[in-house]
Amino acid sequence: MPFQKIQAEKLSHAVVRQIEDLILRGILRPGERLPSERELSEKFGVSRPSLREAISDLQSDGLLTSKAGAGIYVAEVLGSAFSPALIKLFSTHDAAVFDYIAFRRDLEAMVARRAAELGSNTDLAVIDTIFRKMEIAHTKRNPQEEASLDAEFHLSIIEASHNVVMQHMMRSMFDLLREGVFYNRQIMFKQRTNRDKLLNQHRAINAALQARDPDAASDAVKAHMDYVELCMTNQRKTDQNELQAQRRLAHQKSK
Repeated sequence: MPFQKIQAEKLSHAVVRQIEDLILRGILRPGERLPSERELSEKFGVSRPSLREAISDLQSDGLLTSKAGAGIYVAEVLGSAFSPALIKLFSTHDAAVFDYIAFRRDLEAMVARRAAELGSNTDLAVIDTIFRKMEIAHTKRNPQEEASLDAEFHLSIIEASHNVVMQHMMRSMFDLLREGVFYNRQIMFKQRTNRDKLLNQHRAINAALQARDPDAASDAVKAHMDYVELCMTNQRKTDQNELQAQRRLAHQKSK
């Protein structure tokens, strides 16, 4: 008969599965430091030997890493969605920027719809909390802080959609966005009119999500990405016009 005796699960295995799940769902993030051994053993309610065994297994699997004298950290499991050669290619060709914006428009519109339908009340509270921070940052006129919160806001919507594959894929791509590979967010946030419009667009996305209106959430994301595309198009034209003006100036000075 195809039956086997039920065996109690080792405590270390239970710890492994819980930490794996936290990493998978993006609650524990790459580079994040875990609490001390004493604190972890208390939180899990297991002995230190069981905890050490679990940590050792997770390190062997490449999910955790230790730093001498600094503790245990979540490994950089995401990596990059693209090879270094392709990243360099993206950064030197405008077509990649606009293809990326189109990709985000389509994908995030779908994600916002899922978040409005599937996100828990706590998920929506996280999104709203980040938006409130964006409002505060807006009064400080700090482009770097606004850009960082902008990324957090969009990632929180992706997390609220509860699709772990999409979550990790987009987190990897947003890391490239933070590095300015696709476009420099801080440039967009420097102009007052852009900053006001971008904040209002995020307000519309948040309001639709809080109202659990999938159509409005999807449309608000599309409108936001359309505006980002327009800003980038105008910036390209401005850069080209400045280049021509510099050439004319140089020509005049050479006469």
